[in-house]
Amino acid sequence: MQSRLRVQGHPIQPMLVTFPFGLFVCAAVFDLADVAGGPAFLGEVGYWTAVAALVAAGLTTVAGMVDLWDVRAGRTSRTVLMFNLVNAVMAALFLLSCLIRASAPQRGATGVLLAAELVALVVGAVGVALGARLMQQFDRATEPRGFETFADVPAGSTVEIARPRPF
Repeated sequence: MQSRLRVQGHPIQPMLVTFPFGLFVCAAVFDLADVAGGPAFLGEVGYWTAVAALVAAGLTTVAGMVDLWDVRAGRTSRTVLMFNLVNAVMAALFLLSCLIRASAPQRGATGVLLAAELVALVVGAVGVALGARLMQQFDRATEPRGFETFADVPAGSTVEIARPRPF
């Protein structure tokens, strides 16, 4: 898979997904502590952590849309589409939770909202697995073989290719 948005040759969208996913996990942990009887401010922290995750998910989605333009039809294309769809479903479930909580005075979580967040995290785990598959497909497709490994070495570098000495 080739991408227009790359860091040292690797597509950044599968890497960016870790930020919203990690923030969604943190939000669910804060909400779990709130529902379990912790201090009320934990629900507020969980809410704002989910909002930050939604912002990060939006940026990740933009990178994903750019990547979709460059993917040829086939197995990788289906994986990319499924990857983006799964991550959109996870973000949509958290968005629903945030919209419901936005009008509440304390923005604390309830058991039902926590259950929805946990379902969203399970869906997100599927997205993480799909992202790992994409990275493996990318690495298999672009990993240099043999002397191609040294093709991009700049002139004047200290890399040497020497024949092994006979025994």
